[in-house]
Amino acid sequence: MYVMPGGIDPHTHLEADSVTGQKTSDDFYQGTRAAIAGGTTMIMDFVIPDKEESLIEAYEKVRAAADPKVCCDYALHICVSQWSDKVLEEMEELCSDRGINSFKMHMAFKDLFQLSDSELYSAFSKCKDLGAVPMVHAENGDIIDENVKVLLDKGITGPEGHDLSRPEIVEAEAVNRACVIANQVQSPVYIDGLTSKSAADVISTFQGEPKVIGAVMASSLGIDVVTPSVNTVTCPPLRSHSSLHLIQLLADGFLQVTGSDHCTFTQDQKNEGLDNFSKIPPGVNGLEDRMSIIWEKGVESGAMDPSQFVAITSTNAARIFNIYPQKGCIKVGSDADIVVWNHSKTRTISAQKHHSSSDVNIFEGMVVHGVPEYVIVNGRVCLEEGDVKPVQGYGNFIPTKVFPSYLYPSEENNVVNGDAEDDSKSIQSEEQNKGKRSSVQSNETDSGLVIGEVTAPKHTGKGMRHEGQRNLQDSTFSISRELDDTERRSCIRVCNPPGGQSSGGFW
Repeated sequence: MYVMPGGIDPHTHLEADSVTGQKTSDDFYQGTRAAIAGGTTMIMDFVIPDKEESLIEAYEKVRAAADPKVCCDYALHICVSQWSDKVLEEMEELCSDRGINSFKMHMAFKDLFQLSDSELYSAFSKCKDLGAVPMVHAENGDIIDENVKVLLDKGITGPEGHDLSRPEIVEAEAVNRACVIANQVQSPVYIDGLTSKSAADVISTFQGEPKVIGAVMASSLGIDVVTPSVNTVTCPPLRSHSSLHLIQLLADGFLQVTGSDHCTFTQDQKNEGLDNFSKIPPGVNGLEDRMSIIWEKGVESGAMDPSQFVAITSTNAARIFNIYPQKGCIKVGSDADIVVWNHSKTRTISAQKHHSSSDVNIFEGMVVHGVPEYVIVNGRVCLEEGDVKPVQGYGNFIPTKVFPSYLYPSEENNVVNGDAEDDSKSIQSEEQNKGKRSSVQSNETDSGLVIGEVTAPKHTGKGMRHEGQRNLQDSTFSISRELDDTERRSCIRVCNPPGGQSSGGFW
């Protein structure tokens, strides 16, 4: 058994409208319930304004939908889909008064969200001034738009047309362009949702300052051979034979973050685009399965160690979005978001058993090692030996402060409840280890990953959702209970920073 910080999924779409008009099948209760079932204790969702809607109005609408439903803590990114003086003013207000430190720009979805290169330049510049994290969906929208027209004219209407319209080179070109623009502005940039080998390789060439962050989704890591269907349609498309390469770049530290891009639809909703691939709502599941998929493909395969797993599923995201050490580690003063992870237990992924409301699961039938036995959310046991006990509305909105020290090391940093000097030392240490395989050390120090040790959960008195859940006092979770039935209880203390060592550029 391992005791580790709860997972942080920095990329979800709950209760959201698709680019094709459908509403996602999971709301904030259903999505965060699924998150807890998989070992994730915090999500970061997106605010996507309608055409005539302001950023502030869209933000308030999402807060009103999420606050009464979330079972775990959450934060928000704001999508900037048009550029104007009003948008500039609202970005300032969102950072100063609304707890936002990240803005996402799209290089695709023409006539909906797509920004021009000059607008990207201005957006990156504004993010740099604000100390915010500029995020990018990197695909060449102009080329995709033309490809869609050509393919439909040729009679290619099935889901394979989606993949053909968005080839790997179109993703890689946009990633390179985003990195070049950020470099000219001298702004960091966070490339979201990488799916191809060539796009990921572009990231690895932009090392040093300003920082370039690469984020990979669980779907790209879990599926190595893609058979196009309505259920696999997502943006950028899933690529065959890329998962091993992406895992290795994560292990070597050239990519730093994993998310799910959880954006679920029912089979009926997906089938609405059977005769025209451009009308298939893009999106796949992953919020519940992300942790197990990455453990299977990363740790169980031998590509990385458990400390690196903690880094890419929790700690790195906490550092990037400036919520470390409140989140992303087990430390005095941190939130009690803790997972007891059974690395030897297996499960078979199935839509019939998952906690999402969708009747589709792209990992259907996959057997994975690594299952959460207990999940503690803000001190409350919300999963116990497979029994999910979510509490609707128990989660909180977590403000994210500007100037995260990893992205803006020389600026006026605001490390949440942390020590900027210690964070800087950690960053220097990690930069020296970039590209090297890290391993668990047997020296005694503070760590976010512990084997065979459990701390007592803090019980709260907030009422539960009435779904047959029992009172926490009836829990069988006990600090006196041995996690291993061996005669000698195993205990390894590691000489790594809180959250675990990684070779990804964070300590």
